[in-house]
Amino acid sequence: MSVTGLRWAGRRGLLVELSDLESVLALHTRLRTKPLPGQLEAVAAAATVLVTFSSHATTAAARQTLPQLELELDAGQLAAGREITIEREITIEREITIEVVYDGEDLAEVGRLTGLGADGVVAAHTGQLWTAAFGGFAPGFTYLVGENSSVDVPRRSSPRTAVPAGSVALAGGFSAVYPRQSPGGWQLIGHTDAVMWDLERESPALVRPGDTVRYVAVRESLRLAASSTADEVDSSPAPDEVRAPESALLVESTGLQSLLEDLGRPGLGDLGVSAAGAADQQSARQANRLVGNEPGAAVVENLLGGLTVRARGDQVLAVAGASVPLEIRSPTGQLVHRPAMCGPFALLDGETLSLGAPALGLRSYVAARGGLDVPAVLGSRSTDSMSGIGPAALAPGTVLPVGAVEGVRPVGLSEASTLGLGQTVTELRVVLGPREDWFSEDALEALRQDWVVTEQSNRIGVRLAPAPPAAAADDGAPARALQRSREGELPSEGAVAGSLQVPPSGHPVLFLADHPVTGGYPVIAVVVPEDLPTAAQLPPGHRVQFTPVDPATLEPLAPEPAFQGIQP
Repeated sequence: MSVTGLRWAGRRGLLVELSDLESVLALHTRLRTKPLPGQLEAVAAAATVLVTFSSHATTAAARQTLPQLELELDAGQLAAGREITIEREITIEREITIEVVYDGEDLAEVGRLTGLGADGVVAAHTGQLWTAAFGGFAPGFTYLVGENSSVDVPRRSSPRTAVPAGSVALAGGFSAVYPRQSPGGWQLIGHTDAVMWDLERESPALVRPGDTVRYVAVRESLRLAASSTADEVDSSPAPDEVRAPESALLVESTGLQSLLEDLGRPGLGDLGVSAAGAADQQSARQANRLVGNEPGAAVVENLLGGLTVRARGDQVLAVAGASVPLEIRSPTGQLVHRPAMCGPFALLDGETLSLGAPALGLRSYVAARGGLDVPAVLGSRSTDSMSGIGPAALAPGTVLPVGAVEGVRPVGLSEASTLGLGQTVTELRVVLGPREDWFSEDALEALRQDWVVTEQSNRIGVRLAPAPPAAAADDGAPARALQRSREGELPSEGAVAGSLQVPPSGHPVLFLADHPVTGGYPVIAVVVPEDLPTAAQLPPGHRVQFTPVDPATLEPLAPEPAFQGIQP
């Protein structure tokens, strides 16, 4: 294995650059089978492995250890399949057969680009064994590398806005199957009926990193939908047989958006599944603490107020996060009480709690003593807005069962709000990198100017634009976009929450809880984990200042800091 570079990816992440894909697979296999102390996740990409850790101390220790690892990739072992112990499960890597109808819109173009013709492309695609190198982009989307480069073609110059689910595609030496309809710029050569992602399976992804895949050409097949017959019996209970939970919250209105969230589902990056969870985990933890829940109990995450819930059975609630006015009304609509934020209060049977518009902040968190007891998906009750995994967004009429309280769990005392927003401008500390060397010194200086949150922001990321010139700097200097100093494309690589990814527009996007596992735009800096809860509370129109800091001490760096990449 050859490590060519080691870069900070925030305070708790390291981006390891490697000389070739074989080295990527070797390091990734080593980290999966023998994790480093404090390691949370290792996400492989085309030329890098992103490794994240539980603390800055374990990250700093790994920074010394990673370049010293002596690894060998046993290609035969990878191909033959083996048992690998992972943190939560045991998986078996094996060979998968995928039947393909070669009728893709770009098949002729791929034949022209490779010089093989359409029939030659099919022969080359089916005539080699493909190895699943890494996941990303979307759940079930796995990058496969072939035994040769005979069908190595570039991406389309103009991406499609909607690639059909099941499309078999090629780009940059890789092959993949789109698991669901999504935008995409790969060359389409066929389609398959294989279900690449199914939460009903024990292992939802059909192809996992380390598996091998054999494509087989078939003729068009018919999908036979199962139909009921007279002999089939519907065993589902009649509506009047379904018992409503005795203890629950009934959603009467949701406001702009209300979701169920807990602390997320980390550790599934190889499957293209982001951690998700509460965008402001500090506030979600506080709400749970106030009602005596475990930190990871499910809560309601409400955006900009407008939520109303009615109690079924007596409940104990708490609301934290964005500062919103609270009202409790009786079953007849009379005002009963205006409880305070960040303190526990009773909501009696039939009473309603309403959240008004926030005076400060964006997201409020409602916890119920006992937790909101909905079914978990992949170990979490969180809604992932990007992949669609988890409970659906709340709607009027949704019933949220409240779990029973086990053991002795005292209700907490009222606390001060954890909200860290300024009234008009908020400072966020960032660690430069991992790709600050893709930008000019002028761009690193411009990063310090005021930025404004745009209305296109969501749980995936906070979209930023330069603030108006009058507020951009004390000297009245004009606002600037972040200009790159390099040409070309960056191969997709892992990204952590808090990453400031910079598209060609030069306007950064700050990744939040539902961000994609991998990304293809360079990341100039990463918000420190301690400031991520504040970042999740930034409302549209709010101004932001980024302050580069030392990853070890959090002390501010002088303007125009030196390149932070580390060459082992």
